[in-house]
Amino acid sequence: MTNLVRDVAETVESYPEQTAIKFQDHEVSYEGFWHRTGQLAQALADAGVEPGDRVGVYLPNLPQFVTSYYGVLRAGAAVVPMNPQYKAREIGHMLEDSGATAVIALSDLVPFVTGVQDETSVETIVSVNGDAEGATPFDEFLAADSFDGYVERDDEDVAAQPYTSGTTGTPKGVLLTHGNLGWMTRHAGDILEEDYGPEDRLLGVLPLFHIYGMTVVMNAGLYNGSTYYPLPEWDAETALGLIQSEELTIMHGVPAMYNDIVNTPGADEYDLSSLRFVNSGGSSCPVEVINRFEELFGVQLNEGYGLTETSPITHANRPDARRKGSIGQPIPGVDAKVVDEDFEEVPRVEEGPIDEGEYDLDEIVGEIVVSGPNVMKGYHDRPGANEEAFTEADGSPASEASGTSEAGTASGKTWFHTEDLGYWDEDDFFYVIDREKHMIVTGGYNVYPREVEELLFEHEGVADAAVVGVPDERRGETVKAFIVPRPDADVTPEEIKEYCLENMAEYKHPREVEFVEELPRTTTGKVQKFELRGEEAE
Repeated sequence: MTNLVRDVAETVESYPEQTAIKFQDHEVSYEGFWHRTGQLAQALADAGVEPGDRVGVYLPNLPQFVTSYYGVLRAGAAVVPMNPQYKAREIGHMLEDSGATAVIALSDLVPFVTGVQDETSVETIVSVNGDAEGATPFDEFLAADSFDGYVERDDEDVAAQPYTSGTTGTPKGVLLTHGNLGWMTRHAGDILEEDYGPEDRLLGVLPLFHIYGMTVVMNAGLYNGSTYYPLPEWDAETALGLIQSEELTIMHGVPAMYNDIVNTPGADEYDLSSLRFVNSGGSSCPVEVINRFEELFGVQLNEGYGLTETSPITHANRPDARRKGSIGQPIPGVDAKVVDEDFEEVPRVEEGPIDEGEYDLDEIVGEIVVSGPNVMKGYHDRPGANEEAFTEADGSPASEASGTSEAGTASGKTWFHTEDLGYWDEDDFFYVIDREKHMIVTGGYNVYPREVEELLFEHEGVADAAVVGVPDERRGETVKAFIVPRPDADVTPEEIKEYCLENMAEYKHPREVEFVEELPRTTTGKVQKFELRGEEAE
């Protein structure tokens, strides 16, 4: 059975005249939305896209993203969501690795697709919001007739293949099935006091290429007959104005957004009393920001936790069960625990958050592992990564990446390693304290240093380079590059920043660049990044 498409089809049948999407002054009913997704599904089928094929969606938050997402699924294909901030070198790997045969892209981004097309399996390119050489305009591409129903897919069939970087910096395709996303869509409302409904109006500011915005906002909202308000770009005043004027009821965001809001001049003049649920995810939200938001608007700001690999929610604070500083309790249907290197549970504290000076963290901190029907099927074509990502309940590595769509395997429950370190308390609240690897989380986005370093080494003026995350009041962390310039190079920090901006997404580029004579290294040549961050060796 097809989970996502079937569920939305039932919503369309129940609320045909209800507004599904409102963008600026344009409203699209559920019936109208369904018709356009059918036109796209038919056009994709006519273009040779078959069930199981991958289709790239390379768009910001626009109504066409929503149409494309469900049109691809109705055709039986799988969505490869792509960050519209990515440049050619970044999408090239995603398209080649996924084997995508079609791409729906913003017209301004089409040149990046055509620039790498010869290295991929892409045959069809569709442009949105304008003409572009090598692409068919979206409205011209749509078929005259709407697709009849939808192609049936099994629970284990892949519905979406977003990409997340691994510790090596090489992006990995995450195989999220109809079972994964369907279950998450139906249960996303569990974190609310009352589930989503037709009376809800959702702020669509989280990027739809990201699992958080895709599942918790778009999918869950449409499944429940709510109205989705997409915003292509983040702007605090625009968001505040939209919440007030349209009396929006639900907002999901990342900490940097809430920090922007509380620091917006005149923020207290906006009336956000229509909001019945506000949630923060992506990275830890400073308690000070939470307190200021609640003082300004009288609305509770909750924190949750999840990963791309878990569709995403695993933990959440709820209106009636919250502890500031905690990622919350596991949501119903998901199991979680904190384990040591031997996969033994670490002791719980009585109640968190703790005063870290009063505890020996080595005794209470371990890796957070999770199990549930929302855990991915596995990484695409990455057997080694899959073996490391999963562990059976008895502690042995999983023989293969089976995911947990069926809550376990013949030898027991399968657990997914989050690579996040934390502790838990006796009331089942969890607390994240660090990343197991050197990943940088900036404004809710994950940045892997090696990817930036590889680009820096391609610059003719760079002899050596290392990238670390440093504290940033607004973003939590920001990217800093330490550069050893070539002796004869005439290069400046600003040139390095501009070079990175031209070749990768804006949020990845080093906002701080420092030239040094040499990098601190061990005798084996490993860069001692703790020294660059000004920390003590562990």
